[in-house]
Amino acid sequence: MKGSINMIKNCIIKVSILASLFIVFGTASLQQLHAQVNGPQVIRWIRVNSLHHWFSNGGAEIEYGRRSRTFLNTDQADGLRWPGEYINNKGVNVGKALWIGTTNFTDPVNSITYPFKVICAGRSNMNLNSEIYPESINLIGKSNHPNVVVDNMRASDMEFDDVLDEVDPDIPSDRMIINKFHTPIGISVTRKILAFTQQYHDNYFIYEYVFKNTGIIDNEGTTMPPTTLTGVVFHFQYRYAFCGESYVNAWAPSGSTWGRNTINDAIGQDANHMGVAPNDFRAEWAYYGPFSSAPSYLDDIGLPRYSDGSILAGTDFAGVVVLHADKSPNDQSDDPSQPTTTKIMGSDNDDQSLGPYDAGLMTRKYQRMTAGDPDQTQAEQIGKDPITGWPTRTANDWNTDTGGYSSAQGFGPYTLAPGDSIKIVIAEGIAGIMKNRDLVKEIAGKWFNNSGTFVLPDGSTTTDRNVYKNTWVFSGKDSLFQTFRRAIQNYQSGYNIPEPPPPPDQFEINSGGNKISLSWSNSAESWSNFNGYLLYRAEGRTDSSYTMIFSCDKNNVVNSFDDKTARRGFNYYYYIQTKDDGSTNDIQPGVPLVSSKYYTRTSVANPSFLTRPSSTDLSEIRIVPNPYNIKARDLQFGQNTPDRLAFYGLPPYCEIRIFTETGDLIETIEHTSSSGDELWHSLTSSRQLVVSGLYIAYFEVTQDTYDDNGALLYRKGDNTFRKFIVIR
Repeated sequence: MKGSINMIKNCIIKVSILASLFIVFGTASLQQLHAQVNGPQVIRWIRVNSLHHWFSNGGAEIEYGRRSRTFLNTDQADGLRWPGEYINNKGVNVGKALWIGTTNFTDPVNSITYPFKVICAGRSNMNLNSEIYPESINLIGKSNHPNVVVDNMRASDMEFDDVLDEVDPDIPSDRMIINKFHTPIGISVTRKILAFTQQYHDNYFIYEYVFKNTGIIDNEGTTMPPTTLTGVVFHFQYRYAFCGESYVNAWAPSGSTWGRNTINDAIGQDANHMGVAPNDFRAEWAYYGPFSSAPSYLDDIGLPRYSDGSILAGTDFAGVVVLHADKSPNDQSDDPSQPTTTKIMGSDNDDQSLGPYDAGLMTRKYQRMTAGDPDQTQAEQIGKDPITGWPTRTANDWNTDTGGYSSAQGFGPYTLAPGDSIKIVIAEGIAGIMKNRDLVKEIAGKWFNNSGTFVLPDGSTTTDRNVYKNTWVFSGKDSLFQTFRRAIQNYQSGYNIPEPPPPPDQFEINSGGNKISLSWSNSAESWSNFNGYLLYRAEGRTDSSYTMIFSCDKNNVVNSFDDKTARRGFNYYYYIQTKDDGSTNDIQPGVPLVSSKYYTRTSVANPSFLTRPSSTDLSEIRIVPNPYNIKARDLQFGQNTPDRLAFYGLPPYCEIRIFTETGDLIETIEHTSSSGDELWHSLTSSRQLVVSGLYIAYFEVTQDTYDDNGALLYRKGDNTFRKFIVIR
C-alpha cells in the first residue's frame, strides 16, 4: 500500500512540475505561469453583483495568484473590486489563505509521524497537485446573462466573465460556485460561494465550507488507511489593502499597495469584545490606516489626493463575519466559541512559506493557527479613539513586518473520524461611501478647499474639515456592519430573501442618426410584480457616474427609447434595469427591487452621430478640433479617446483620403454609415500615430444621394478638401 502511494505521489509531483508552466483562466485560455501558483489553475469570476472577485480551484485566492507577479504590479491588489464598475479603484484583495492542520499524523508518503501536519493553500504560494489537489470548480447560474449588443457587436463583460457551467433555476442564489479539492491528510473540501444581486445583498459573498475526512489524498482517488484525525484546525487569512485608484495613478505611499498600513479590528471574540445588538456577531474587518508620510494622521484618513482634492481612494471597509461553525461532527448546531483564534498575522513573516514536510515550519504554523485571541486587536494596539473609532496614530510604523498585517481566524480543534465532516459558513463583504462616487468627490473637494460649512452624515454640521471627511469615511464601518447583519439574516432565512425581477434577456443599442436607439425584450414582463424599466447612461468611460435618462411603469411600458440628448463625437455607455412594485421589499417597503445593472452594462461605446450634414453643400464639411494640440488632448472627445478627430457635415457616402503636406497618402476611410459624422483616431494605415504637421483631407462622394422627394443631394464624384494641423 505504501509503495503504491509513493509511486503515485512521485508521478503526481513530476506531472505537477510540468504543469506549473501553465495557468488556466476562465474556461479556455492558457498563459505561462512564472511564479506564485504551481500547477494547473482554473479561474471563475463572479461579476453579476456589485462585488467582483475571481475564485481559484485551489481553494484560496493568493497574492498575484490570478496572473502571477510577472504581469502588472497593480495585480497585487486584485479581486474584491467594489463597486465593480470602477475599474481604476482596483480591489482590496491582496492574498488569502486556507491552512488545514492536524496533530500526530503519520504521512502515507514517507511514513514519518509529524507532531503537527499543516497543508496550505496560500497565502503567497500554492502548490496544486502536490499539496492541494483540485477536483473541480463550476459556475452555476439561476439563469443565463442577457444578450447585450452594441452596433451589432457583443458588448458585455458577461460574455467573458460569466461563462456558466450549468443553469439551475433552483439554486438559492443568483450565482454559485462549487469548488472541490483534496488534501494529502485525507480531508476533502467542498467550497460553495453564493452571490446575490438584490440591491441590499449584492456586496457580499457567502462561503459554505464542508471539510470531510474521506481519506482521499489525491485526484486519482488514492486513499490512506482509515485514520481518525485529531486536533484538526481550519485557518483562514485575509490580507487586504486599500490603496484604490491611487495605486493606478501613483500618488499613494507605496506601502499601502500591499497593506503595510492596513488596520485590522475584530468583534465578538472574547468577553472584552462582545458587541451589543444588533452588532452582536463574530467578525473581523480592515480599513485604510493613515500613513506616516502624510501631513498628519487625521489628514490621511480616507487617503485623499493631496495635489488636487479630486478623490478619496481609501474609503472601503472590508471583512468577514461568521455565520455558522459546527460544534462537532456529531453536533451541527452553531458553536458561539468559534473561531477560537483571531490572530494578527505578519503578512510577509509569520511563516508564510510552504513546506509540507518541514516539521519545524509546520509546528510554528500550527502554533499560529491555535494562538487564541490577543488581549487587544491591532486597531486597539495602534490606537483607537473610544468615541469615533478613528486611529489615533499612523499605522505603517506599528510593529516590524514590512508587509503589514493580516487578520486570521482559526476554527477548531476538532476530531474527525473517517467519514466525519465539519461545516463552517462565512460571509465576506465590502462597504463604504465609494458606493456613491459623486459624494466621495464632493467630500474630497470640500475638504481640499477647506471652505464653507460641512454637513455630516447625520445632518449636523462642523467647521473642521477633518471631522467632516473622517466622519463620512468611518460611516463605512457602519455600512459594513449593516452588510454583516444582512448576510446573517439571509443565511438564517435559508436564503429566502425577496428576489429582484430578472433583466431583459436582450438589450440592443445602435448608433447613428441624430440619436442613439435602444431596445430591449419583454422577457421580464411576466414577473409577478413587474413594474417597468430604468435606463441609465454614462459619458466618456464605463467607470464614471451613470444618470437615469428614461423610466417607465407597467401602465406605460415600452421596449425602446431614442437617446437624442447625446452630444456629437462623445462615447456613451448604458445599462437597463427591471423594477418591481416594491411590495416584496422587506428592508425599505415600497421601494422597488431592481435587477442588477451588471447584467446589461455595456462595455463597448456608442458614439453619437448626425444623420446627415446640416447643409447639402460640401463647403460645410468641418474638421474638429483644428488645430489638434496634444496639450489639450483631454479636452477632445472623451477622456478615453484623447487622440480622436471628427469630420462633420459629410455626405452620407464618401471616401476620405488623408495626405501629408508633401502628398503622401497615410490613411483612407470609407464613410458608409449614412451619417454626417466620421471619427478618426490619428492613426495611419500602418497603425502609427501621426506626428506634428500640416495634413490634407480629401473628400469624394462615392454614391448619388437623393432626398425623399427624389431631388439630387450629392452627385458621385463631387469632391473637396480641407487642411488641418496636428501639434504634438
